[in-house]
Amino acid sequence: MRTEPFYGAFHMAFLEGSKPEGSHAADKERVVQPGWSISEFQATVVRMAFIDSPRRQRLLLIVAVALAYANALAGPFQFDDWNIIAENPAVHSWATWWHYMPGIRPLLKATYTANWTSGAGTVGFHVVNVALHAINALLVREIVVALAPRLGLGSMVPMVAALVFALHPAQTEAVTYVSGRSVSLMALFLLLSVWFHLVAEERESPWRWRVLSVASFAIALAAKENAWALPIALVLCEAVRPDFRWRSALRVTAGHWAVLVLLAVVVFSVPAFWRLLGNSLDTRSLGDNLLTQVDGMWYLVTCVLTGWVQNIDPDLPIQTQWTTSLAIHCSVLLAVLAFGISQLRSRSWLGFGIVWFFVLLLPTNTILPRIDVANDRQLYLPLIGPAIIVAVAIDRWLPRRWSMAGVVALCLVLGSLTIVRNQDYASESALWRSTARHSPDKGRVWNNLGYSLEREGALDEARVAYRQAIALDPADFRAQMNLDRIGQ
Repeated sequence: MRTEPFYGAFHMAFLEGSKPEGSHAADKERVVQPGWSISEFQATVVRMAFIDSPRRQRLLLIVAVALAYANALAGPFQFDDWNIIAENPAVHSWATWWHYMPGIRPLLKATYTANWTSGAGTVGFHVVNVALHAINALLVREIVVALAPRLGLGSMVPMVAALVFALHPAQTEAVTYVSGRSVSLMALFLLLSVWFHLVAEERESPWRWRVLSVASFAIALAAKENAWALPIALVLCEAVRPDFRWRSALRVTAGHWAVLVLLAVVVFSVPAFWRLLGNSLDTRSLGDNLLTQVDGMWYLVTCVLTGWVQNIDPDLPIQTQWTTSLAIHCSVLLAVLAFGISQLRSRSWLGFGIVWFFVLLLPTNTILPRIDVANDRQLYLPLIGPAIIVAVAIDRWLPRRWSMAGVVALCLVLGSLTIVRNQDYASESALWRSTARHSPDKGRVWNNLGYSLEREGALDEARVAYRQAIALDPADFRAQMNLDRIGQ
């Protein structure tokens, strides 16, 4: 009997109807044909950077996203795309989508089904992902505009913050990686909810806008349950008001807290959520996960947020006891959070940016365990906080004649890094070669690299990668089976 190749996808298979982690039959490899070059991207940003009109600023955001992600549109399915989309019958027709309802993430699956049945191939998936990111960048600008009176922000801050959000290379995992849509789609409705909430008091019928905010929150949860941190984020938005009162903040967010209670009811009544929660709790103990997430947050801050590393499979060990380095990392992170809280009244823009970052990391990097300690896409929404801080720093601390030059330089660096990172998604082997450079001691990275090389017909290189995977993780049977299949 022929042994199927093991690819070793590492995310939790929490979309019911998907195949167990392991194998897939791949289509012919497709290589990304570059769209805009880095020089063309730079020239466009320079030409458009001095726009003051809100309408033209919005156009600039759309153009910036389009330029930065043009070379991502022809990329193939990668990694968990196979288990979650390509080999998941639950998203291959509307009849099967309905068959698996009620289930988790129904809206996300509906968008996958719409893409799959459209016949547009992987290009269609990528176009939707890029469009979602562009809309989210527009929403970030509108949210910062609405927050400006509360945070005392200058006129250029909303646009600069939105550009940082749009162009930061950490966002590629939520945009270029098709399965990253779970984050960007959820973010769309979470950001809509925040914006509806912020503008409600300026409208003639505030209650209607608050209803829209609550409804958007519910829709965000239908895309991904990690949106549950939104009510805390809304309280943070209220906390930076000069006339902040806890009672008033809880009153205007009461509908969101009610939706959160409803989510708890759904979790305990829908079997798919039970399986998701059970898989999470079986991964590691809650105590070990808290210790492990100290390193996870440290990695996200020092490596991903800084733009220094983009890695789809970082090698972060499970921590089971305190160490000196772990204690130092934890102390620094807690000190930064405490400092942020202390600044909410005196320098609200700084306090808001710091606390927002930590609040939006709560769903992925605190109590509930995940198979992967940290991923780049977990910074998608938290990044808004640091983006505001960077924008204010440029606006206030650079002389006026240099501030715009600073904005242009920052956008050129971030956009160029994004374009370069997108090239890693040109093929599966390119992605795993890049990953192996950053995680050289992780067995499953070499197994996945070996399988991608095997599919390309590079059997000698595949054997080398499989042997490296076995040497690093002798207990992983997948690499051994893959090596046995193609011959020692």
